[in-house]
Parts: sequence; C-alpha cells; structure tokens
Amino acid sequence: MTTAKSAAREARGSDAFRRIARAGFVVVGLVHIIIGALAVSIASGAGGDADQDGAMEQIRSTPVGGLVLAVIAAALIALAVWNIVSAFVATGGEVKKWGQRIKLLGIAVAYLVIAGLATVYAFGGNAESEESSQTLSAVLLSAPGGVILLIAIGLTVVGVGIGFIVSGFTRGFEKLLDLPSGKGRMPIVALGVTGYLAKGVAVSVTGVLFVIAAWTHDPDKSGGLDAALRSLADLPYGRVILWLVGAGLAVYGIFSIARARYARM
Repeated sequence: MTTAKSAAREARGSDAFRRIARAGFVVVGLVHIIIGALAVSIASGAGGDADQDGAMEQIRSTPVGGLVLAVIAAALIALAVWNIVSAFVATGGEVKKWGQRIKLLGIAVAYLVIAGLATVYAFGGNAESEESSQTLSAVLLSAPGGVILLIAIGLTVVGVGIGFIVSGFTRGFEKLLDLPSGKGRMPIVALGVTGYLAKGVAVSVTGVLFVIAAWTHDPDKSGGLDAALRSLADLPYGRVILWLVGAGLAVYGIFSIARARYARM
C-alpha cells in the first residue's frame, strides 16, 4: 500500500517535476531583478513600487505580459509543491525534522502568495501589498492581544531577514547547491553573498515596520517591501543605501537564476 511519504518520494524523483520546479527559481530571480531595478529607480529620484506587485505591474505592461504572468504563477506553484513534498520526506531527528518541515512549508506559502499575485495581475486585477499589510495591522491592533501578536509577527520577519544576512556572511546557502569546482564556483558564491545580504536587509526592515506599527498603535506605519525600501531613503546617505540594496536585490535575482541550474533537488 502506497503511503503519503512514499508517494512524496516518488514525486520528487520525477525528472519532469524537478525541471518545472527549477523553473520556479528562474521566476523568483526575474521578480527580484525587477524589484531591484525599481528600488534603484526610486533611489535615483524616479517613481514606482519596489515590491512584488510593482514587479507584476511591470511585467503586465509588456506585450505578452499576461502570458508571462501565467507562466510565473505555474512555475511558482510547482516550486511551492516541491517544498511541500520535501517537507513530507524531511529526515533527521524529530526536532531537526520538524524544523525542516516548518521552514519548507513557510517557503512554500511565500511562493504561493507570489503565484497568487501573478494570477491576479494576469487576469487584469490589482493588489497592493502595502494596503494588505496595513489592513492586517489594523485588524490585529483592534483585537485583544493584537499588539503582542503584531510585534511577534514583526520580530519573526526580522528573524527571517537576519537568517538571510547570516547565511550571506557564512555562505550557508552553499549547502543548498551543487556548485562546480574551479573558477566557475566563486562568481556564483559572490552573487549569493551579495544577494543574501541585500535580501536580509530588506526583509529585516519590513519586520521592523510591523514592530513600529504595534509600538505606536498606528497601522499606517507598517507596510510591505516597498515601504521598507523607501524608509531606507530617509536614513543618512539613504539614497546611496537604497541604491546598494536595490542593486543587491537584483544580484539576488541573478543568483536565483543560477540556482535553477545548481540547486540540490
């Protein structure tokens, strides 16, 4: 009798499934390159939304934007399913196994959210991540214990961002890849270090905004990635910082495209 775990292992062994899931990394890379370009544009004094919905809007404005968005959604769903399947077959001790499962399922949810955005934009709709963040903050702040919960959400997001930064400094992401030896290895590692550091900064600042919203009881203080990146511009030498983080996010996108080739799957 086939169990859920054995079915999951069989699915992971499918070459076709693996190739489709790898395409998801290309899609993630494309989205980050666009977000990074938008952040650099903002740092240079231009407009735009430097977040996932801003990237979707840019893609939709192209002649084949609807089709590209549909492909993006399909590839991200495949990558999310891959992570869910991987969670079923996680190995190790109980603590390590459940830690892996929680991490993989969290990543899958993130991919599914972006896939949902792509689907909405593919069919002509619109979605504002900043408004969603502010609405969530307002709902929580009006609920009993909501302040504590919103702070917990913010600190969790900060923790994810710090995880990216640590992985960038320690090159922990190398464990996820089958990298070539010789001269071809270091350029990919350099892309990963730069990209992970920039991604970590952006994610951490997003979490800080949730904490500020809870602390000040002002849901308008929270926001998505675009608000986080724009807040960097208010710092001393903020435009330079925003430019560097934006460029780093684009580098993370290039690294994600390379990951499609070298990811351990």
